[in-house]
Amino acid sequence: MTAQPVLLTKAGLKRLEDELLELRTVKRAEVALSIREAQELGMAQVDGQYEEAKNQQAFLEGRIIEIESMLERAQIIDEEAAHGSKEVRVGSSVTLRTSDGKRREYQVVGPAEASPGEGRISHESPVGRALLGKKRGDKVQVTAPAGLVAMTIVSVS
Repeated sequence: MTAQPVLLTKAGLKRLEDELLELRTVKRAEVALSIREAQELGMAQVDGQYEEAKNQQAFLEGRIIEIESMLERAQIIDEEAAHGSKEVRVGSSVTLRTSDGKRREYQVVGPAEASPGEGRISHESPVGRALLGKKRGDKVQVTAPAGLVAMTIVSVS
């Protein structure tokens, strides 16, 4: 069984590489210092602080392994082709109008860099799946926790 590729934009790849560098250099040193400081406090105070520092170290090392794995499987999204397409694909920027008249703008990306609050939605999310393959003027419906949400695609770029 082969691992699935991790779809990333060039900006998403850069963000992961920057995060990995930060974790390896700055954060590792900070956690190592926390562990040393906890050990120097003596037995009475070591337990809580030492355990917390070791938990931080485990989380940090787990995140480093996760990012390294994603980078090994990274597949760069062809954003130029997506922007030139008339239909929504991974890498496309989409402007939607909801049934209440609000406009929303999203870029459809891979799950590794999805951040709806920043306008990046995963192609695997309910909205992302509903949009893939659609064109300007198409209507889509998505089941959300609040119920059925209807949207019209205003533009695809």
